Amino acid sequence: MSEPRALFLNMNGSGMGHLNRCLAYARRLQGRMKPVFFSLASAIEVIEHMGFEADYFVSHFWSASPTFAWNSELAIRFGMVLERVRPAVVVFDGTWPFQGFMTACAAYGAPALVWSNRGLLKPDAGAVPIDVGAFDLVIQPGELNATREKSSIAGSGNKIVVPPVCLLDETEILDRASARRELELSEEGRYALFSLGPGNLKDVSGIGHALIRLCQARSYEVVWARAPISIRDVDLPAGVKAVSLYPLARYMRAFDAFVGAAGYNTCCEVVLAQIPSLLVPNLQLVDDQAARARIVATLAPALVSSCESEAECRSAIDTLLALPAAKASARPHAIRMDGARLAADRICALAANAEPAP
Repeated sequence: MSEPRALFLNMNGSGMGHLNRCLAYARRLQGRMKPVFFSLASAIEVIEHMGFEADYFVSHFWSASPTFAWNSELAIRFGMVLERVRPAVVVFDGTWPFQGFMTACAAYGAPALVWSNRGLLKPDAGAVPIDVGAFDLVIQPGELNATREKSSIAGSGNKIVVPPVCLLDETEILDRASARRELELSEEGRYALFSLGPGNLKDVSGIGHALIRLCQARSYEVVWARAPISIRDVDLPAGVKAVSLYPLARYMRAFDAFVGAAGYNTCCEVVLAQIPSLLVPNLQLVDDQAARARIVATLAPALVSSCESEAECRSAIDTLLALPAAKASARPHAIRMDGARLAADRICALAANAEPAP
């Protein structure tokens, strides 16, 4: 008997968060279900590299079509995928379940519908006008201080809060020596890794250049991680090495310092890697990256700065590069990071109780 299928639809955000969480769930489903992807993020090669089948549909952020036309096309395209894949469970990860997605699922009669919906939104974030009762399960990937919770939602479904959802387990992260060998970095060199996001929705070059100059002035070699979904390359200063690494967490311990945005993925990875880190929150997004970064600073050798002025940049880099000595006695906190496994278990249980479409 063939494995039941789980069909994932991830929206395209400012970074890789939505796709990353779906991949995290999918990896823990292997051997129990067959994950298939319908991605609005363009990093299809990342999905296929991990061994999963994937289709791509252009995000409404980059489409020239009006909203109604885009949703109409989405409904048709996703409906065709539903007919071909015949999933036992459909999992959507995003802040806003699109009308075209909901229409296709309603028309097809998807046996089980899951919404993976990250929390920690700013107080002024608008409510999403979606009937939560349309979902059989709502998964909230927890922040780094989250406790496991379960509650009922309208209808027959449940909402669960799980511990942080990470693509990799801690055992999959390379140690310093192994990571440096794989990246062909000198054993004796001093390296700073930068990952400030793809720059699609916010220009990161200004802050990046200022922080790079300060690191180079202190004799650090800078490595710039290019995001898989970036639509344009950041013009980098001389001497900066650009790399394309995914998942980035696997290699983070190769570096003496890390400078990055405070997205969900990055914050989880900093806590796993436990390397000195500077987190620069993106204040333009609906999630409260500043609050998330402050949580990280209690769990890892990390500091938080908006780096909006030369003085802030200089102070942040001075503090960052002093962190190894200041926190030499710090030990990783015993915090659960197995949210992806727990979520996958619930998805499997939901599939077992659902009747596949004929």
